[in-house]
Amino acid sequence: MAKESMKAREVKRQKLVDKYAEKRARLKAEGDYVGLSRLPRNSNPIRLHNRCKLTGRPKGYMRQFGLSRITFREMASQGLIPGIRKASW
Repeated sequence: MAKESMKAREVKRQKLVDKYAEKRARLKAEGDYVGLSRLPRNSNPIRLHNRCKLTGRPKGYMRQFGLSRITFREMASQGLIPGIRKASW
């Protein structure tokens, strides 16, 4: 599991991205790069990182399900994900 501080940091970044999205788009359309540089760094959507919704793991993230590969495998084996079955042959 990820540290709670790392999860909280990602949430904080997401809020900043949402808050400044409109202003950032307007400045970008005008070509005002000085104005863009004055915005907070964490308001840039590039700085966001996908994390597993359950564990907070940043690597091995499956975008379609919002889970890490490990959590996905465990849930699929237990039959907790609708439409997914673990293959065996």
